[in-house]
Amino acid sequence: MTREFLSLLPLSRHELDRDYLSRNRPELLDELWADDSTLVLPLHSGEALLEGDDALRLLPPSRVPRPDLLLYLGKSLAPESLGVAIVAAVLSDEAADILEPDPAGWANLRLVGNRLSTLHAGLFTAALALANWHLSHPFSPKTGEPTEPGLGGWVRVQSDGKEIFPRTDAAIIVGIVDSHDRILLGSNAMWATNRYSLLAGFVEPGESLENAVIREVFEESGIRVIDPVYLGSQPWPFPASLMVGFLATVDPDVESTLTPDGNEILDLRWFSRDELTAALGEIGLPGHTSIARAILEHWYGGPINDSVQW
Repeated sequence: MTREFLSLLPLSRHELDRDYLSRNRPELLDELWADDSTLVLPLHSGEALLEGDDALRLLPPSRVPRPDLLLYLGKSLAPESLGVAIVAAVLSDEAADILEPDPAGWANLRLVGNRLSTLHAGLFTAALALANWHLSHPFSPKTGEPTEPGLGGWVRVQSDGKEIFPRTDAAIIVGIVDSHDRILLGSNAMWATNRYSLLAGFVEPGESLENAVIREVFEESGIRVIDPVYLGSQPWPFPASLMVGFLATVDPDVESTLTPDGNEILDLRWFSRDELTAALGEIGLPGHTSIARAILEHWYGGPINDSVQW
């Protein structure tokens, strides 16, 4: 991944020392909560408190109702808060309403991720991914018994002491380019009909990333591609993905017919740069926080100034 492409990935940025060694201290979260120099990132229903338009509201523990689930994120590497410990607090409806009753005070990472500072983008991404895992895995997958958070929130522990670690689902996302240097965009069945993005899909067990690119593209579009080239990756905690970005070219030696699968993809269109520019008033493109946007603008050659986003 080049430094230039990395700069296009808002959720791959970080200024955080995850400080994994401190997670072993049994009283870590109690100690941090008792220290008012600790910064707390409140989370509720997948959203975080916003300060203005482009910053998270981080609070001292004394300002936040202590919840059942706390997550030690690490220590800030940002110059303005170097070495400060940061904890995410996953709040109940009641506690969130006490802290900030106005829904406009809470922010969705999809919508604000690209506007946040490097520290705040990394904090929100890590906290959301970890919180989503805890909320969806309260029981042991082997025994069915309840589990408890451990290691500062980075594991769940069974009654026999066995630790269960978070999982991340790998998914590929592909900019498909033909011999005329056009890019292929598709409209998903779950979206409004004017929304278009790159093709993507989860990596299956026993499958390499490159093979997943070739398979997913053919399954969703009927197009055979070759030479998948890795561009970069970005966490996508909705709820637990790692998006791995590629460019791939249409195989010139295989006759392919553009065919939406009719299940996930309902429409497919090739766009030259001029055609994409001309279509900006009628179609919606991926939001600025997504890796899809980064790959699209990488192919386009610069920022795309569109008004319809999602």
